[in-house]
Amino acid sequence: MTKREELDSPKLSRRESLKLSGLALGGLALGRRLDGQYPLLVGGDCPTGTCYPTAYDTQRYSYFESLETMDYRQLPVLPGMPRNPNTPTGTPALEPNEMRVTFMGSCIPPVRRAQAMMSIFVEVGWENGKALDQAIFDCGSGCCANYGAMGVGFGRMDKIFLTHLHGDHISDLTHIYCFGPSLDRISPLYVWGPGDSWLKNPQPGDPPYFKDGIRDFCGHFREAMRWHTESFSFQNTSYPSYQRPTKKSWGLPVDPVPVSDDPPDDAYAIVPIDLDWSKVGGVAYWNRKTGLKISHYPVIHCRQGSLAYKVEWEGLSMIYTSDTKPELNTIFMAQNYGLGIDLLVHEMIVPPEIWAMESLHYARPAAGPAWDNAVARLTQVQNSSHTSQGAFGYLLSQINPRPRLTVATHFPVSDDTVACALESVNRHCPEVPADIALLAESPLIWSFDLMVLRLFAGNPKPEILRRRALVLQHGFSPIAQMPVPASELYPPKYHDRRGNGDPYAQIDTTAQIEPGPDTYCENGY
Repeated sequence: MTKREELDSPKLSRRESLKLSGLALGGLALGRRLDGQYPLLVGGDCPTGTCYPTAYDTQRYSYFESLETMDYRQLPVLPGMPRNPNTPTGTPALEPNEMRVTFMGSCIPPVRRAQAMMSIFVEVGWENGKALDQAIFDCGSGCCANYGAMGVGFGRMDKIFLTHLHGDHISDLTHIYCFGPSLDRISPLYVWGPGDSWLKNPQPGDPPYFKDGIRDFCGHFREAMRWHTESFSFQNTSYPSYQRPTKKSWGLPVDPVPVSDDPPDDAYAIVPIDLDWSKVGGVAYWNRKTGLKISHYPVIHCRQGSLAYKVEWEGLSMIYTSDTKPELNTIFMAQNYGLGIDLLVHEMIVPPEIWAMESLHYARPAAGPAWDNAVARLTQVQNSSHTSQGAFGYLLSQINPRPRLTVATHFPVSDDTVACALESVNRHCPEVPADIALLAESPLIWSFDLMVLRLFAGNPKPEILRRRALVLQHGFSPIAQMPVPASELYPPKYHDRRGNGDPYAQIDTTAQIEPGPDTYCENGY
């Protein structure tokens, strides 16, 4: 049966569903595994009461402020002088056995100054003055400012793994794609994501199914950016010695083929890697040369086709669920056949009541039609998409062995929201202390922009280090790491007779005010 046929098959009646639910619950109560691999689940008591009004600070995250720092400030030096640290970008080198996980965005869609939308940067190893390999997971709005501040140039942002196609997880793809060739990504952009959902359109008429997967997304995205890419194509966008990855060299499930008319080695080529979202443990990327392996599995979020990713390297393992309701696949993948994982990054949201309270700018839960409507709407969002703080605690309690460190993300972090969430988690998973003052020793923490987690391979494995990055607030772009000298680049699309980029090729200069002794200096001063 094809995926479309499977999804089109008759649905169970309510009576049949209840019958199967009873069998399932009976199996769980007796400790049986329905499919031979999922763990036993047991219910718990629901906490009552509210966390508000609160005495906790609503405008700071004290735990993050208390972390030991890592200096990522790319401070200016005199030309020819060494940088400190003495790396090509002036940012801290990885240890050869290190997996470094940095939160470049950590929040839910309601925009706030303190947190960008979701994005996680994973780097592994160190060789020849740079990380051995790296990957980006989601790229929500605002995250690019953090990548720049952390010294991560566009040349290192060429592999992007999208969990789903909601706006708060893809918004900064525009910036990464459009401006990459203007700096140091002189090669294609590779974007992983779910294939078509194959959900029927409930409206009569065409189309019966939407082409809503990563390939069509990338195709439409590429054409939407056409004016930008043409206008900037007086700059170099490719070079002869670029080694294109293959399905074999990157361990891909499909051949890497661009979506449009761009040459396959061009920086404006977008290469979608279409993933079968229904597979549990499907391989998305497995680079035998660097050892980095990334697999995926389905989660439950708003519409079929949402993914989580598992990252493995040198015996270290991490799961990033992105947005999801509490579900069984994560428990199975995190238990890792009894070996456990090192790091679980799982989404969490506040209860609808608190979300409504914060959205209406109240100091405590309220009443009345406007309040009831806000709570009802946000309850719908939770029911379609997310893991509440209590559900998070219950889910964590079912993972055995526990992850060495668990991080709640996609969460509006401040002392008050974290303190409230800790109470809920502690009721379901008592080993997580309910006191926010004990987060330094807790196996559960909340992510925040520029939080850096350092994992190290070894036997035994060293402690996971939790750090806060120091960055410049008024810095410029990271130091460009060009793959080849400028003389070895192909001429740009719009060039003069000598093969040099022609910035005048696409503009009419008739009305231009020319530089001169009576206007302005040609050198820009």
